[in-house]
Amino acid sequence: MPQLPDDLDAVAVRTWCSLALEALGRERAEIDAINVYPIADGDTGTNLYLTVESAAAAVEAVFAAHETGATAPATADAVRAMAHGALIGARGNSGTILAQLLRGMAGVLADGGDAAHLRRALTRAADAARRAVAHPVEGTVLTVAAAAAEAAAGEEADLRTVVHAAYDGALAALAKTPEQLAVLGRAGVVDAGGRGLVAVLGALVETVTGQAPVRGPRTAHGKPPTPVDGGSVLGLPVGGTPVEGGPAEGFPAGGVPEADVPVGEGPLDCPEDGATGPAFEVIYLLEAGDEQVARLRTRLDALGDSLVVVGGDGLWHVHVHVDDAGAAVEAGVEAGRPYRIRITHFATESGHDLRVQAEPTQRAVVVVVPGDGLAGLCTEAGATTVIARPGEPPASGELVDAIRRAHAREVVLLPNDAALRHTAAAAAEQARTEGVRVALVPTRAAVQGIAALAVHEPDRGFDEDVVAMTAAAGATRYAELAVAERQSWTMAGICQAGDILGLIDGDVAVIGADVPATARTVLDRMLAAGGELVTLVLGEDVPDSLADALEEHVREGHLAVDTVVYRGGHQRAPLLIGVE
Repeated sequence: MPQLPDDLDAVAVRTWCSLALEALGRERAEIDAINVYPIADGDTGTNLYLTVESAAAAVEAVFAAHETGATAPATADAVRAMAHGALIGARGNSGTILAQLLRGMAGVLADGGDAAHLRRALTRAADAARRAVAHPVEGTVLTVAAAAAEAAAGEEADLRTVVHAAYDGALAALAKTPEQLAVLGRAGVVDAGGRGLVAVLGALVETVTGQAPVRGPRTAHGKPPTPVDGGSVLGLPVGGTPVEGGPAEGFPAGGVPEADVPVGEGPLDCPEDGATGPAFEVIYLLEAGDEQVARLRTRLDALGDSLVVVGGDGLWHVHVHVDDAGAAVEAGVEAGRPYRIRITHFATESGHDLRVQAEPTQRAVVVVVPGDGLAGLCTEAGATTVIARPGEPPASGELVDAIRRAHAREVVLLPNDAALRHTAAAAAEQARTEGVRVALVPTRAAVQGIAALAVHEPDRGFDEDVVAMTAAAGATRYAELAVAERQSWTMAGICQAGDILGLIDGDVAVIGADVPATARTVLDRMLAAGGELVTLVLGEDVPDSLADALEEHVREGHLAVDTVVYRGGHQRAPLLIGVE
């Protein structure tokens, strides 16, 4: 039996993240299914899961950095990593607000994890989340968070009593949300975001006490509260025929909308029933100062609704619903540097997604790419893309989300990174449980993915197509150039900080002083074994003149070898090379 924590130290934070992810994984489909405000978008549970998955991955990274040490990371490092991970991985309205809740808690828990600090942390979290929403509405996750903080504030006892009080207060408030929002009452469900927060707080109870909480708050009589308007305490409809617009309408058994693009979850500050809402959900991370963000809030508030801006210390997560998506992005450009931009077209009519009933295509390809340039190239080729930013590899939930967006009966998944193979395998397995036939082609580099995509034929048999794509990827040797960060031993000798490294098939083969000379040496070594086509993918800051020089080098030294050049955009390596 593991020792129960007396306060929330780094190990407890790690356990909390793991248990919260597990809880949201179990309840994801049910939370998706009760997402009826203001329309049945059906992705709140998925968005919360992806947000917590990112938070948990950030905490694991902190622990991985301490693997060789004798002690665990500092509590401050763990809670700040949790908050940062949630911020950069936040999805949808509820995920964005959860990220702000975790950030508010981290600001206090970094100084201590005892009962007194937890009480203050919950209060600060609830206040910060409410301030982040442009037009707060009661009966949402904000209400549930405030109730948890209020209940915890009244407890002067130990940590276990405080977490139980917070959970009980949140669950009691959740049961009352149908009384505060009429659309929830008519559907016989509670707020989906609030239910997700209850799951996260339940994981905190289990972390501190060693036992999952009873699914219902303790009352004076020791009984859970009575369900509201025929709904269950946890918010699922109880029998009968779902009301119009309720969670069962237009949804498959898993509770996820069958749409060919991601559908955003309902705004907290939405129009009144029957009103027409904005056409687009716009989400991006933004590097900007406080003053610029203040002006951005004002401008975005005038453009649309459901505005949530969370973060601080120069990094922000922006979420808004607008009719002019371009204007929302332009506002971000004027404020600072927006990236990881995601625009979702709701395409709604009378509050319902027009594509919910659309038939899936027969086959699609989902490909992970290292930059915006390759994302555009692969999209033009008909693939659904997931961008892997430097230092931010996609999690399994993000890959599953991309498979859903592809909206096909059969999907070929190209991870394009050896480190993503297990993540991709987990995503493929999860998608198979949802009825999608998924084949994982274990591509180890983007150039292998390009080669596989080039031979993709959706009209031939699935197995035949997968074999052809696998063969094309396997016949492509890959290389990349990187800049050495420190002195170290490599298979090519000792490198110094600042040296240019040429990696062939994942191993350092060349150590050079500059990019052009190193690239020429790498090409010569790769072409010594033969080849018919060279693929060059240039990073954002690499001039076109390098590509011209390398093309000429190949043409002069290797007869009958063609060269193609692509712009990769903002990617980790200045140059990617493929030889087929």
